[in-house]
Amino acid sequence: MGNLKKIHIEVAYATPEAQTIIPLDVEEGCTLETAVDRSGILERFPEINLNQQKVGIFSKQRQLTDVVKDGERIEIYRGLLVDPKAARRQRAVAAGQVLRRKR
Repeated sequence: MGNLKKIHIEVAYATPEAQTIIPLDVEEGCTLETAVDRSGILERFPEINLNQQKVGIFSKQRQLTDVVKDGERIEIYRGLLVDPKAARRQRAVAAGQVLRRKR
């Protein structure tokens, strides 16, 4: 096991203020959870809780136990503060638009 091939990946996390992308070389067969841990991003952003937040690769949700492949970017998603439908409804009401429901 000492000669595992290395692959190049990225770990990404965005706050409202900035996006952080950390390039990383890991051994082939590495899980998303291991890669995130090795990236150091959890120390940089202590608010990340992998037990509550979802992760994905290129905008597709994945599990922490999935294996990352060469060239992939692991993304850590923040929770939504407002439901997108509710936010649209609130903006429409604020703009004076009337919403009609389909029947």
